Amino acid sequence: MMFNTLGFLVFFPIVIAIYFIIPKKVRVYWLLIASYYFYMSWNVGYGTLLFASTFTTYLGGLIISKVRNKPGKVTALIVTLLCNFGMLFVFKYFGFFTDVVIRISESFGVTLKAPEFSLLLPMGISFFTFQAVSYTIDVYRDESVCEKHFFKYALFVSFFPQLVAGPIERSGNLLKQIKDCANIKLWNARRVYEGAILMLYGYILKMIISDRAKLFVDKVYDLDGYAAYTGLIPIIATILFAIQIYCDFAGYTYIAMGAAKVMGFQLMDNFNTPYFATSITDFWARWHISLTNWFRDYVYIPLGGNRKGKLRKYINIFVVFTLSGLWHGASYTFVFWGVLHGILRIVDEASAKVRDKVFKFFGARENFSYRLFRVMGTFIFVCLAWVFFRARHMDQALDIIRNMWHWNPWVLHDGTIFNFGLDAKEWNVMFAALAFLTIMDCFKYKKKDLLPKVAEQGWIFKGLVLVVGILAVVIFGIYGPQYDAASFIYFQF
Repeated sequence: MMFNTLGFLVFFPIVIAIYFIIPKKVRVYWLLIASYYFYMSWNVGYGTLLFASTFTTYLGGLIISKVRNKPGKVTALIVTLLCNFGMLFVFKYFGFFTDVVIRISESFGVTLKAPEFSLLLPMGISFFTFQAVSYTIDVYRDESVCEKHFFKYALFVSFFPQLVAGPIERSGNLLKQIKDCANIKLWNARRVYEGAILMLYGYILKMIISDRAKLFVDKVYDLDGYAAYTGLIPIIATILFAIQIYCDFAGYTYIAMGAAKVMGFQLMDNFNTPYFATSITDFWARWHISLTNWFRDYVYIPLGGNRKGKLRKYINIFVVFTLSGLWHGASYTFVFWGVLHGILRIVDEASAKVRDKVFKFFGARENFSYRLFRVMGTFIFVCLAWVFFRARHMDQALDIIRNMWHWNPWVLHDGTIFNFGLDAKEWNVMFAALAFLTIMDCFKYKKKDLLPKVAEQGWIFKGLVLVVGILAVVIFGIYGPQYDAASFIYFQF
């Protein structure tokens, strides 16, 4: 079930209506049932894997909290991690690593045959696996109290607003709120309105901007035709993909945050104006924040972080970003995307002092032009990396980048730009929506987020905002046979 389908627009009001009516003590059970129904609506078998991850991490947490000796705790943790990462490996990475082994063996003159079977990749498996595993690790570290109520813990892992595309929540935030679920105020008009506005903003990003950009991007990146497009066409398509993936993923996050807020839960914000970043380091502090924090806390710091010298620090950064690329998908393109960001991150780290001294010498350190230069440079690097993220294979990514250098500026004047799924009207709608997004992100960048401000106004103004937003989505949202309602990009991860 997708947020952007009629099914969800029927499902969600029913869930919250019953949620507000039933006794507070049974809210957890109702939300748990709703969450499993939500997830299993794609495939009934998905529920088995979700339950397996939930049960093993719950049991691991119990054992760790009961065992008094450290070897026993370590054993329980290792077994729990092996069970969960093992399931993730089998369903998501087995085919990829089999291909890697076969390629390596062939380079040594040994021919191996791959096993002939395939498994359906469950939606959001990387998200709920990482969330469940983080709980067990936190219990092992004594950073979280073991949750003995199985159903409350099960809801923490399966909470439907953020189940399939995050944010990757920690037990210290979401599980704590679930444990206190019975004390959430039954009805709070302002809270419900704030949640509705967040959801509406998410739908605007997804259905007006992202899905419109998708039409152009898919046409240019099509496997059968991408080689024919040169110059500005692949450049525009790559910039539009940067916009598409941001609005798609952030749109999902805002809908998830809003749906949770309506019910009284506060999810973390996964994005903080990432395309205003002034460096790759800054970008990853603003993009997919929950995943960045996960790798920092459970991989980077345990590897030694920055405590063991610069060389070890750079190796740790490289490992983290390589794993981040692999987390996104079992493909050479995703791994290279992660490696590329790791290299850029290391270069950014290593050159920071020299770079700052050079610009300070020229008196540009605090200038607006200097910051704008850094924002534009970072955006260009990020866009070039997105080519590998979007491409289906490495050869396609390299060909697209090469084709960007065959310059042809006339496509902006001869009408060629309108041959890729967007006519003049559609371009105008997208530009207007992008201007709106830019204004919203500018205020958020200045720590003056406008969405909460709307909820502080009078009900006439708030009602008008809600009506205008709904009409905008209904009128300008992408619908019809050309629209793939099943595609939120990060669902595949």
